[in-house]
Amino acid sequence: MQRVLVMGSSGSGKSTFARRLSEMTGIPFVSLDALYWKPGWVASDNAEFGQRVAEVARQPQWVMDGNYTRHGAGELRRHSSDTVIWFDLPRRSCMFGIMKRIAGSYGNVRPEMAEGCPERIDFEFFRYVWTYRRQQRPKLLDYFQGLRADQSLVCFTDRAQANDYLREIAFRQKRASIH
Repeated sequence: MQRVLVMGSSGSGKSTFARRLSEMTGIPFVSLDALYWKPGWVASDNAEFGQRVAEVARQPQWVMDGNYTRHGAGELRRHSSDTVIWFDLPRRSCMFGIMKRIAGSYGNVRPEMAEGCPERIDFEFFRYVWTYRRQQRPKLLDYFQGLRADQSLVCFTDRAQANDYLREIAFRQKRASIH
């Protein structure tokens, strides 16, 4: 794994996973939210955002957290990645995840967010997560159809699978360091 896309619904645990994977492997972490949002929750222009993402996607290594498949150099990211990790969790898990996140970081800027974008209560965002499986999931499934045979797609349907995956990576790293 050198170029890893971590995708799925907000609240699924993908950002936490991506940061942990980055820390374990030493591969740089990239948050698409941090590249997209400007202070005060102002959205970037699509061309500007696409240019920023393209610069990062051309780097030799990254763990990239976020979807943004329709803009933000989505095709380049898919083509450049060697691994796609997909958090395909149920709605209740994602809704619980965002409620827990808001409760724990309300008013503060999370590590994967752009400066000047503190955690807040946003009913449009709640609706996005609530309707994610019906409206956004099919778009990701279409996006994954463009993966090549030499690219890996790893799907987690619960957070325990993601934690097991990270434990397996840690185990392999420990074994490799012994030999």
